[in-house]
Amino acid sequence: MPEQVAAINQSGSVTWSDEGDLSTDFKQQFDAERIPVLGVRHVRVWGLQVDDERELPGHERTSVEDEDLWEIILEAKDGSRCEVNSKFVVATGVRG
Repeated sequence: MPEQVAAINQSGSVTWSDEGDLSTDFKQQFDAERIPVLGVRHVRVWGLQVDDERELPGHERTSVEDEDLWEIILEAKDGSRCEVNSKFVVATGVRG
């Protein structure tokens, strides 16, 4: 688990980071200062390899790398849950 994600998991709450372009309407569904973290989920997105030149003319072999994503499960003000990419949030405090 990356250091940033471990800190989020341990803190128990987050706030929005400066990364990403999440809409204001989406962000307003959550507390402005401390968003409760309900969990962390690791997702592996498998890459793609295409060996058929008919599918992608001019490319005998095209590949897209695998990607590891860390999703943070957040609790909205109304009690609903939402998963966001870990790059959109930062830890705010230590769970105690």
